[in-house]
Amino acid sequence: MRPVHTALAVLVAAVWGFNFVVIEIGLGHFPPLLLSALRFLVAALPAVFFVGRPKTAWKWIIAVGVALGVAKFGLLFTGMAAGMPAGLSSLVLQVQSVFTAVLASLVLRERPGRVRIAGMAVALAGIAVAAVDGGTSGPVLGFTLVVAAAACWGVSNVLTRKASPPDALNFMVWVCTVPVLPLFGLSLLLEGPERDLAALRGLDWSGIAVIGYVAWVSTVFGFGAWNHLLKRYPASSVAPFSLLVPVFGMSSAALVLGEGVSGLRWVAALLLVGGVGMTSLAPARAGTRTKGGGAAQGGNAAVSAVSPPAAAAASPAP
Repeated sequence: MRPVHTALAVLVAAVWGFNFVVIEIGLGHFPPLLLSALRFLVAALPAVFFVGRPKTAWKWIIAVGVALGVAKFGLLFTGMAAGMPAGLSSLVLQVQSVFTAVLASLVLRERPGRVRIAGMAVALAGIAVAAVDGGTSGPVLGFTLVVAAAACWGVSNVLTRKASPPDALNFMVWVCTVPVLPLFGLSLLLEGPERDLAALRGLDWSGIAVIGYVAWVSTVFGFGAWNHLLKRYPASSVAPFSLLVPVFGMSSAALVLGEGVSGLRWVAALLLVGGVGMTSLAPARAGTRTKGGGAAQGGNAAVSAVSPPAAAAASPAP
């Protein structure tokens, strides 16, 4: 990759890592489900008028929108609101690669191979260490919800592979339209209209900046830049940069929010990042047959597994 594009890939990883800090700040302004609904509303409304009609069947757009937008982000934001630290959330969420690999082997019949199996074992060891660290620094409920969010992310990755969208950005923008009403409805039901109205009435420039960052910087800029890189370079050259997301997430949380990073958390980070790299980047032993009769390439499987900001084929979505 050219140096300018390498710098762009690192910048996108930094934007997605810092996104966890912004979410943490945003949860001080909004209830978690309302914040997630506003994120998708603001991300979808300007872009949906420019990307054209959906180029993928609505059944896949709705399925991914529910799994990714409603379930994954709803659980993630709620887990962080329950006390899960931003830096630890950015790290634990990467276990989605293990869920993706397991689901792909069951649904898509992608045989993981020895390297991927070893990578899953290493990543799960990292989750175990993170759980021990989380047990001393955060609530069990928050940790469990973030792990559940990672599982839902794995489901959305497999659904996206099945959908095989011809235009990743068009697909992602239309996916962003799906969670808006369900998340608003869940927020009214679970968080209450009084709490939602109080948050909206108290909206200030800090709250606006949070919504702008998670919607436009993290989603629109992040996906736009990432897709630009994927069009110019092989997925195997771009995907490894997503492994920097938890590094930036933990570092920015420590610098901005004052979160401590224990020795156990560094061990968990090394195990998780190493395991995710082995799981995501190792080629599958056998390709999955597509509708057209061709085999799905191992590189595509790698990127789908590595995907973390909300997801499109070969695109992370933190």
